[in-house]
Amino acid sequence: MRVTLLTTTPDPERTVAAAARLCYSDASIGQLIERSTEDHAALLRKILDLGHFSVLEHASFTFGVEGVSRACSHQLVRHRIASYSQQSQRYVARMEPFEAVTPPSLAEKHELLARYEALLHEIHLTYREFLDAGIPAEDARFVLPNAAATKLVVTMNARALHHFFQLRCCRRAQWEIRAMAVEMLRLCCHAAPILFEGAGPGCLRGRCPEGAMTCGAAEEVRREFEELRNTP
Repeated sequence: MRVTLLTTTPDPERTVAAAARLCYSDASIGQLIERSTEDHAALLRKILDLGHFSVLEHASFTFGVEGVSRACSHQLVRHRIASYSQQSQRYVARMEPFEAVTPPSLAEKHELLARYEALLHEIHLTYREFLDAGIPAEDARFVLPNAAATKLVVTMNARALHHFFQLRCCRRAQWEIRAMAVEMLRLCCHAAPILFEGAGPGCLRGRCPEGAMTCGAAEEVRREFEELRNTP
């Protein structure tokens, strides 16, 4: 898996601070932008503490994601307040063996891993046979598995990202999308540290919201994300 922060709203924290000030000021937007070059950390923290997240929607972040499975991308696109561009299996035909993601639980069991890899090889041979026979790629792709790797460009605003991180950084999230979400959060923390200093699973800010389904390791999770924010 490879996650890259491609671009952000220029100076996202300054933009959010200016939007927040606009709600309570009769100053011009130009004056508000100038004021937002001052110390805006206290204002942003107050907004986040109060839960006034609407102004976070003015800051967007675009990521490049490679080497995740179609199983993962199917989960990702359930987050609707976002924009997605995904590599097409209709127009991108694979004559060489397709890249596939191997779950860690399978990688640990050598006999099952061998069967998994043999099945992927058989799927590739069948897919290639269909293409060679003139079957359109849009139809040949029907045999490709959820394991097939894909590439995406993903854009979310800061408010949507907070919600995404709350759900997908949780240890109860599926392992692959959690790994992606954690890396996205790490990148966001470097690009806009104040906007995302409290972002992450719900247990960072209080009791675990999972109730009886909790992983039971809230303190360990808090340490994990404290270390993440200090990781280059």
